[in-house]
Amino acid sequence: MRILVTGAAGFIGSNFVRRTLAGAYPWLDDPHVVVLDKLTYAGTRESLAAAAEGHESRLRFVYGDVCDMGLLLDLMSGVSLVVHCAAETHVDRSIANCADFVRTNVLGTHALLEAALRCGTEKVVLVSTDEVYGSIGAGSWDEESPLLPNSPYAASKAAGDVLARGYHRTHGLPVVTTRCSNNYGPFQFPEKLIPLFVTNLLSGEKVPLYGDGMCVREWVHVDDHCLGIALTAAKGRPGEVYNIGSGTELTNREVTDRLLRLLGADWSRVEHVEDRKGHDRRYSVDHSKIAAELGYRPQIPFSRGLEDTVRWYTENRSWWEGLKKERLRPGHAG
Repeated sequence: MRILVTGAAGFIGSNFVRRTLAGAYPWLDDPHVVVLDKLTYAGTRESLAAAAEGHESRLRFVYGDVCDMGLLLDLMSGVSLVVHCAAETHVDRSIANCADFVRTNVLGTHALLEAALRCGTEKVVLVSTDEVYGSIGAGSWDEESPLLPNSPYAASKAAGDVLARGYHRTHGLPVVTTRCSNNYGPFQFPEKLIPLFVTNLLSGEKVPLYGDGMCVREWVHVDDHCLGIALTAAKGRPGEVYNIGSGTELTNREVTDRLLRLLGADWSRVEHVEDRKGHDRRYSVDHSKIAAELGYRPQIPFSRGLEDTVRWYTENRSWWEGLKKERLRPGHAG
């Protein structure tokens, strides 16, 4: 099976490639993977090299832009499955400058959908986010919940989701959309809360906690997210949306406390900073649909996954130290 994965030099994409090539998803038979990545600040060849270790003959890397229609048409020739991970993803950056988010998340998704339509691609999985639903005070969003994004990032992802629906309903394109809760795990660029806090603590720096720290997020290990992607690739119904979650909800303050304890630090290492503009208070997804239809079950409890993640960053300083120095915006707050 030939698979095109966009943005696979980044966090989720590189982990999906690693698991796929390692045979974690036997229903993706004899996978040969083509990766398309522009290598923006959050994408590294090192992440992809680690993912491909021992399987180099079944991986091809192509440097390029997901907005390049000619390149997409060339790469999709003979491809059975497209997994679209390429995206600008960080809310803070979208608040500072939204243009890149519109270009990649909207125009790039449009180019990919159009190329898949022209090439007759058998299946497209659009990797989206729970943030398109907005904030929820109680209960959980299901796939029929309205899209009410509250940040430029979430709005750009919602636009891509709606385009995918339009391409399916109008043209019959076999596209499936996944919406996952907050990911964590190895190879995550150290701008997001968990890797930022871990690497700051390892470096003797303080950790910047937004506002009162009481925003609630649902956390899922990246390997469980990748399992959900692989299941939708194999069995997801075209035109459908599948939420991918874990049921583990924690405040940012609770996550911070766990990280402090794992790294032998105390609350003197925490710096409370001004809250993010338009900060969503709580995210929570109902993943009963993917569980019932596709057999998805999260495998990694948060306590174990967090310990493993802290250990990975502790043992792989060479991967993140240069990235933080060269690419992380000053004053970033997680």
